[in-house]
Amino acid sequence: MKKRRVLIIVENLPCPFDRRVWQEARTLAGAGYTVSIICPKGKGYEKSYEEIDGIAIYRHALPVEADRWYGYAIEYLWAFCAQMVLSARVFFTRGFDVIHACNPPDTIFLVALFYKLFRRKFVFDHHDINPELYEAKFGRRDFFYRLTLALERWTFRTADVSIATNESYRRIALERGRMPPERVFVVRSGPSLERLKILPPQPALKRGRKWLVGYVGVMGRQEGIDLLLQAVRHIVHTRGRTDVHFGLVGGGTELGAMKQLAVELGVADYVTFTGRVPDEELLAMLNTADVCVNPDVANPMNDKSTMNKIMEYMALGKPIVQFDLTEGRFSAQDASLYARRNDPVDLAEKVLTLLDDDALRARMGEFGRARVTSELSWDHEVPKLLAAYDAVFTPRAAGGARDSRAASTSA
Repeated sequence: MKKRRVLIIVENLPCPFDRRVWQEARTLAGAGYTVSIICPKGKGYEKSYEEIDGIAIYRHALPVEADRWYGYAIEYLWAFCAQMVLSARVFFTRGFDVIHACNPPDTIFLVALFYKLFRRKFVFDHHDINPELYEAKFGRRDFFYRLTLALERWTFRTADVSIATNESYRRIALERGRMPPERVFVVRSGPSLERLKILPPQPALKRGRKWLVGYVGVMGRQEGIDLLLQAVRHIVHTRGRTDVHFGLVGGGTELGAMKQLAVELGVADYVTFTGRVPDEELLAMLNTADVCVNPDVANPMNDKSTMNKIMEYMALGKPIVQFDLTEGRFSAQDASLYARRNDPVDLAEKVLTLLDDDALRARMGEFGRARVTSELSWDHEVPKLLAAYDAVFTPRAAGGARDSRAASTSA
């Protein structure tokens, strides 16, 4: 049988830094697929081309890291042109039978639409719900919001198969995208236990204090870092707890603003901002942390999204504090305490509750680790990803494409 070939296109993170994409690529390569990736360059990933574990990675520059509409327009147009050029290079060298597009943004379908002229398949890997993301960033439903809905709809209509990261996203594929149920597969972003190793803590990261609270993630507008810093102010200045330090790992468009906010709130000495760092430094921070936090703002986008950081905390056996969001609660269950939505004082009090209760921290950490190993690690998602790809190469039955009886088998 002819070896199947896949071209993965991702725009917002470089590979192999994008952990979900890299796990998918390695899984497909391990199953015998020829895998190529197109992605942007980033810190530590500046090579235009390299091959890792047999996976060919083609990287392009991005002129801006956008945070305004005109910036996004420039970024998306530039990325589209780069994706077309690099996809042509792959097409005439390694070749591909399937384009696997990882959003955001929902414009990569345009590349796939062109290659449909050459009978290539299209898999849409639904990472973010962009209409809700736009509303979370800009707080309005205007022309551009309606445009994101249209792009999402066209993406689903172009896709042969859609991969959802959770059941909330699957419902969007079925309802807004009108995808046939048997063509939508839930493949969660399960953590790799091979990568997320439990290691000895590094006390120096606590900066001389008794406790360390850890965070890993993007520093963007909807991540709630401002709410976390307000919680830090409550802990330090209202509760007088000067024995707690906070380690925040990650980069993004709001990193500079959050550093300035920490100064304005009088908590800069209690917060370490690392920026984007290699895995070794990230793991050192999380393994040293006594409690980990997820301050994602309660909004429609975050409520429906599964955050990688939650399951990474759980994989390392860390108790969690987060705002009470639907998919966050589904993932963590008893591994987390849940603060009132967007309430930094309640977030702070929940953190202190955990820091002051050794037995509770241990019990929650053990529950989270066990849940990941038994249900949520990437090993449990591998068969689902491969099943989605089997469906890509399986012709649709005439008249049966929208048989709702298949819904229960696709997840």
